[in-house]
Amino acid sequence: MRTIVIGDIHGGLKALVQLLNKLEVKDDDNLIFMGDYVDGWSESAQVVQLLMDLSKKINCVFIRGNHDVWCEEWLKTGEVNQTWYVHGGKETMASYNGFTKEEKEEQIAFFENLKFYYLDNQNRLFLHAGFTSMHGVEKEVHKPTLYFDRTLWEMALAIDNNLKIDSYFYPNRLKHYHEIYIGHTPTTNFKCDIPMNAVNIWNVDTGAAFKGRISGMDIETKTFLQSDPVYTLYPNEKGRNKD
Repeated sequence: MRTIVIGDIHGGLKALVQLLNKLEVKDDDNLIFMGDYVDGWSESAQVVQLLMDLSKKINCVFIRGNHDVWCEEWLKTGEVNQTWYVHGGKETMASYNGFTKEEKEEQIAFFENLKFYYLDNQNRLFLHAGFTSMHGVEKEVHKPTLYFDRTLWEMALAIDNNLKIDSYFYPNRLKHYHEIYIGHTPTTNFKCDIPMNAVNIWNVDTGAAFKGRISGMDIETKTFLQSDPVYTLYPNEKGRNKD
């Protein structure tokens, strides 16, 4: 039995299918998806549909990402958040052309059931972005922090690798969990196109929305597989590469 964590997808259905095939996903695998299923490439609604279908066959955990929150709000209200619109929302809206009211309602239910975070029985935490409470994710008062925060990853990158967990200077919020898995902040921002590790945090957002890939990592062995760069699978699109 494997537990595989899968990074941000951003509407890249072709890349997701490619990755799942490379992983040779089996019925007894556990798949943990880190959020941001939509916004970027042209097949966001289709990505969500695939994930819904996949979860009927394989045990899946779906984490809530900030882009998923924006999409859910639009599906429910019809109101367009302008920040969302210019950061992939336009493409996501177009991907729902042809979907019936009933099909959209099924996807709304999918978004409503996304988890803010997931903690497994080995004290490994999975969430989209980060948290700020020194007492742990359970004490985070402002829920959007869990899918918007970048300070957790920034802090991890700044910590000296020689700093011991029993040091007075070791951050308290990192002491609560054996490992932490996040997405949200592309590793490509740091000139890296594979999952990155800092202290006890693993970042598996490898820049699929831009020039990067979708990654799937076995959390026991830390081995990983990746799709092709997603933009190469959508040669007539810009994704979120606007410049």
